Amino acid sequence: MDTQTRHALKQDKFVTATTSGLEWIGEHRSRVVAWSVGFVLAIAIAIAGIVVYQKRDAAASQLLGQAMDIYQTALAKPNQPAEPGEKTYATAAQRAKAAYPLFRQAADQYGWLSAGEMARYFAGVTELDLGQQAAAEADLEKATHAGNSNLAALAKIALANLYAQTGRNSQAVTLFQDVIQHPTTTVPKSAAQLQLAQLYETTQPAEARRLYAEIKDQNKENDAGQIATQKLASLK
Repeated sequence: MDTQTRHALKQDKFVTATTSGLEWIGEHRSRVVAWSVGFVLAIAIAIAGIVVYQKRDAAASQLLGQAMDIYQTALAKPNQPAEPGEKTYATAAQRAKAAYPLFRQAADQYGWLSAGEMARYFAGVTELDLGQQAAAEADLEKATHAGNSNLAALAKIALANLYAQTGRNSQAVTLFQDVIQHPTTTVPKSAAQLQLAQLYETTQPAEARRLYAEIKDQNKENDAGQIATQKLASLK
């Protein structure tokens, strides 16, 4: 078969395929149009979803930022006036009372976003500052399930300390041990061990000494090791 013939056959196949494709589209025009419309609509919905998410994320971050600005405001120093234009609070409770409504709003409206999860944790912390233990426990318990493991660890430590303060040592121990087994950047293993050892000082002093000795051996060149050394000396 010569070159010209082969070329002609290829052209015929291409024309046939194209024609068949056009015929199929013609026969199924309504279905093709529906698919096309559905595809475009899906893209539009996805884009709209992204825009809405970004707007809500920005709103949540703004609320959280405002609350954090208040919560990080300096406390007034006794017998020392504040600098001109400097905002201060007389007590930690007053500061927490000012920040809490914004933390609460961000947590309630945007709890499914990372900023909302963080706001829920700080809502629990400020509730502790205000002496609202039941509300704090509820918020901190929810914060222990945050998607961010660093935030969840902080919530577990705060909740464990609340349990310890209210006589629920077994629950506190469970949370401390969980963080020890799953350390994070915010709460390394040694930090959780120190908390647990401190809890054991009055209930299981022998276990406290064992933990402090372990911390001392495993953290010889950092603050945790130094604290453990001092604790061991005081327990003898």
